[in-house]
Amino acid sequence: MSDTLVIVESPAKAKTIGKFLGSKYKVVASNGHVRDLPKSQIGVKIDEGFEPKYITLRGRGDVLERIRKEAKSAGKIFLATDPDREGEAISWHLAQVLKLDEKSKCRIEFNEITASAVKNSIKGARAIDMRRVNAQQARRILDRLVGYEISPILWRKVRKGLSAGRVQSVATRIICDRETEITNFVPEEYWSITAKLKEPAAKKTFTAKYYGEGGKKRDLRTEDETKEVLGRIEGKTFAVTDVKNGEKSRHPVPPFTTSSLQQEASRRLGFTTKRTMMIAQQLYEGIELGSKGAVGLISYIRTDSVRVASEAQQATLAYIQRRFGEKYVPPKPNFYKGRAGAQDAHEAIRPTSIENEPAAIKEHLSSEQFRLYKLIYERFLASQMSDARFATSVVTLDCAGATFRANGIRTLFDGFTVVYTEGRDDAQEKETALPELTEGEDCKAEKIDSEQRFTQPPPHYTEATLVRALEEKGIGRPSTYSPTISTIVERGYISREKKLLIPTELGFVVNRFMMDNFDEIVDVKFTAMMESQLDDVETDKVGWVDVLTKFYGPFHEKVEVAIEKAPPEKIPDEVSDVICEKCGANMVYKMGRYGRFLACPNFPTCRNTKAIVEKIDVPCPKCGASIIKRKSKKGKSFYGCERYPECDFVSWDKPTKMKCPKCGGVMVQKIGQNGSYIACMDKECGYIHRAAKKGADPKETELKDGAAE
Repeated sequence: MSDTLVIVESPAKAKTIGKFLGSKYKVVASNGHVRDLPKSQIGVKIDEGFEPKYITLRGRGDVLERIRKEAKSAGKIFLATDPDREGEAISWHLAQVLKLDEKSKCRIEFNEITASAVKNSIKGARAIDMRRVNAQQARRILDRLVGYEISPILWRKVRKGLSAGRVQSVATRIICDRETEITNFVPEEYWSITAKLKEPAAKKTFTAKYYGEGGKKRDLRTEDETKEVLGRIEGKTFAVTDVKNGEKSRHPVPPFTTSSLQQEASRRLGFTTKRTMMIAQQLYEGIELGSKGAVGLISYIRTDSVRVASEAQQATLAYIQRRFGEKYVPPKPNFYKGRAGAQDAHEAIRPTSIENEPAAIKEHLSSEQFRLYKLIYERFLASQMSDARFATSVVTLDCAGATFRANGIRTLFDGFTVVYTEGRDDAQEKETALPELTEGEDCKAEKIDSEQRFTQPPPHYTEATLVRALEEKGIGRPSTYSPTISTIVERGYISREKKLLIPTELGFVVNRFMMDNFDEIVDVKFTAMMESQLDDVETDKVGWVDVLTKFYGPFHEKVEVAIEKAPPEKIPDEVSDVICEKCGANMVYKMGRYGRFLACPNFPTCRNTKAIVEKIDVPCPKCGASIIKRKSKKGKSFYGCERYPECDFVSWDKPTKMKCPKCGGVMVQKIGQNGSYIACMDKECGYIHRAAKKGADPKETELKDGAAE
């Protein structure tokens, strides 16, 4: 009999924790949720207090059987799932399956996967928090009610395969509304005047911009207005009328929350929210660091708190003093106030040890893991450092009644910026030093330029700015942003164009249908209010059944009205530039069972269809023709020769131009646990190409005889 069984969600987490606990503990993984509502039916007894019907998830039967077997021989069982509502619910489901007393001290949680945190959690074991469970249960059932009652209506009234959701539908509306703003935007003309001036004493040049007249602000709206100013100041001197010098400090930004991490990783690394969370999960659960074994590198990744544990803060301040010097340590530790409505159950995202410098562990991380860890590490380190200080100067000049201004800024003390500066979606402030100027001094113009400009529409959303908008509006929670964006893209409501999120015609149609028939579901304020009510369940301010009861009555009435009265929506076809070779018409894009395809608009007279193919810049190794990306009947991507069936070259992995140095065959791009790599297509050859590490023996970069990553 093993003394203690510890159940976590993932095998990686189990491996890391098992190292800390020793032989008296058995650590197993549930592989996430073990029970959920059934997919084939709504799974909620609405008339019986919204009682959920949970079933064992497909593929989890063997996992549960193994856990039951281990549980029978265990003297004590601890449920160590993630420290949030979702994790609490998984623990409750496991307790139900294993027939554990939920009121017993069977639940442990930790914010980071380190030896001290795990061991301390066992000392602080507690009962399952049913308030958290009920909050998760209410959210899950609410989402099920919305999805299962509206989605069939979308199938009948718009198109098969569509879905609606409490958060995804609002996100779609936000993007559609922005696109409408952009379309309806009417640009307004305005002009700018910039003067390149020379300071007479030192003969240094600087730039000043037109501000207004007689010290008062004035906007130049027309070319005539601009020409009048230019004519008046031509050949005239610029007299310095005012010089204001000052100082300003810039405080470091707080450590990452889930939302801010997703935003910054999108801006600086180009990661999607989904990729960010996947890589962050790997860093949280544990990375093999050579002789150290598996080490959890960052704290829990689903949080909207900016709080930092005092122990971690003190260790970081000591590190800053040792590495950078006393002046980089703030007079008192930095404290950050979270946004209104933020949950403070967990710390901000931070490295588990400030001593794990990114450069020191780089060799153990994939490229993406290293870049994200470095971002998290530097952001946290900077958040605990001294303010940066800047000297500022504002110089006002007069030229024939026209007021010009020049602004200067230079660094006095770099402070936290020596480590990290936050990325921004707008233009960055550039450091500009002005010459020493005094009141009454005259400057001559070397060059005066004018430029016609137009006001710009609001920008398209990116994943980063959409996450920020959802957070600011109180829509969803940290764990929902990534799956929400993935869902609306997969449904075809939104397309990604480079980094921009653009609504499709389908997205507009579905959004219009939702606004016409389920206005509250896509109303930002209503959705935010529902989020707040779900939060109140956790604090026992309101019962979870009461929340569902209050929502469902009016909602179901609208469902019944929509079924009866909502008119069908027609989605106009998107016209392509591909010409139908049978009748000469421009083919249109259609959505089929396995994704988009091209079809002739003259159906049924002309029944011509074509697959949408994507050429890659790699010649076929068999015949030299182009290789194209295709879709299988099950929707899986593969690569084949464009001359098929004359040429039968095919590969599930993307071919590259690289030739195998071992057998001369085709090298293909593969995805492994540690990221992407290039390998020989011939499994019998087994050659794998990896970039050689600094100072490594080149032979060590080759894995032979079919060895895998």
